[in-house]
Amino acid sequence: MSVRLVVTAAVSALALATASLVSHAADAPDFEYFKAKVQPIFLTKRPGHARCVMCHAEANNMLRLQKLPEGQTTWSEEDTRKNYETVVKIVQAADDPLKSKILIHPLAPEAGGDAFHSGGRQFANKNDPYWKTIAAWAQGATLSSEKKKK
Repeated sequence: MSVRLVVTAAVSALALATASLVSHAADAPDFEYFKAKVQPIFLTKRPGHARCVMCHAEANNMLRLQKLPEGQTTWSEEDTRKNYETVVKIVQAADDPLKSKILIHPLAPEAGGDAFHSGGRQFANKNDPYWKTIAAWAQGATLSSEKKKK
């Protein structure tokens, strides 16, 4: 095999990989929607449950949220971006965003969720407004698309 053929093949493979990454990033769920609608769910106290952040701040699992600074009630812009990068990877790891771990793991088994979630069943079913918010984001909702619906 000639050097020229090897170089051409390598350049082609790199171009294809770059195009795939750019396409994947362009398809990523909306950051602003995440910041305004999804991330606050991780801070919400639900009856009978701990807030997601209590177990997932600096956790050693897929949903590793940033720790809230002492006395703060929400994350900084930098920490919000880190949380977004973590959660978007969970969504993008699934062929179908509605089957991503962020939606299935905390969902009750009788509603199609995982058999075990140590934080309890955060969502009893897919009609839960918080589940619907995360699902809408995972499927590409934006703040502007939400305004158009109203």
